[in-house]
Amino acid sequence: MSGKKLRVATTSLAGCFGCHMSLLDIDERLIDLLELVEFDASPLTDKKHPGPCDLALIEGGLCNAENVHVLRELRKQCKILVAVGACAITGGLPAQRNNLDVRDCLRSVYLSGPGLAGGGLIPNDPELPLPLAQVHPLHDVVKVDYFLPGCPPSADAIWQFLTDLLAGRTPALGHGLIHYD
Repeated sequence: MSGKKLRVATTSLAGCFGCHMSLLDIDERLIDLLELVEFDASPLTDKKHPGPCDLALIEGGLCNAENVHVLRELRKQCKILVAVGACAITGGLPAQRNNLDVRDCLRSVYLSGPGLAGGGLIPNDPELPLPLAQVHPLHDVVKVDYFLPGCPPSADAIWQFLTDLLAGRTPALGHGLIHYD
């Protein structure tokens, strides 16, 4: 993957945005990275819809229909898709609701939860994405080319992964680069 600048897209689905924060934590190495890549659609650029890209970094799992749509569209647009972090790889913390019925969760939160003063209403606006019955990792829906584990992956792990990939090497994360905080 050498030569021209690579187009990179990123997105955050059902997660905490911690993986994007780790990307920003590569600090001054961002300047070196920008010599090699051009960011397309990303929360970092505020461009919402990706064009064709070489690499997509996706954090977060799939908890609603919009997440699935965004993931499928990004997979169509990119050559290499990377699941970044525990939520993208396993569903992470959002998947803790998987042993509960989503209808019961909604009733509890909006109709009978502590502190509610009666007359609650489960949101039913067409603008809201439909929740999935279960939270899914990315590879349940699309082909994932690489997995970058961690919660979140450290800035050093992201840097090592990207520089390996950009240099045409299979990414290898040595001892100490993978952690779950």
